This record gives sequence, structure tokens and C-alpha cells, in this order.
Amino acid sequence: MLLEESPVFKRTFVPWYDTTAVCILTILFLDGVFLFSAAGVSVARMSPVFYHHIWVPVLLMVASGGLMVSIIFRLIRRYIDRLRR
Repeated sequence: MLLEESPVFKRTFVPWYDTTAVCILTILFLDGVFLFSAAGVSVARMSPVFYHHIWVPVLLMVASGGLMVSIIFRLIRRYIDRLRR
């Protein structure tokens, strides 16, 4: 007969790529990508030659902004879960 383990006393395992420090470093990197793409949008808007390629920095802005918001929500949820314990 197998012993049943109670999950109440187990700590949740957090992989290395989901630690708080790595999430903050990722947010900082994505902030740099966001600012770089904002500069790309401003350059593309100034020059009529590059105006048709404005979708590339806009896509980078949307992707990096969405990832930043997702990681920030994950960190907030983790912080709230730690407060509840």
C-alpha cells in the first residue's frame, strides 16, 4: 500500500528562470527593448523612406510591453501569495 503524501507541508518549487531576480532582469531587458523600439518608431516617422517599415518597431513595442505586463502581474501575484501565508 502506497503512502499518501499531504501537499500541505510541501513548498512550491520555483524553477530558476521564474525566480524574482531573473524576472526583474527580464523586465529591465524588455524595458531597453521597448525604449529602443520607441526610438525606431520616432526615426521611422521622421523619414518617409522608412515609414513603410514602422510595423517592425511597433511590433517590438507591443511584444516587449505585453511581456513586461505579464511578468509584473506574475510578480504581484507571487507577492500576494507570500503575504497570505
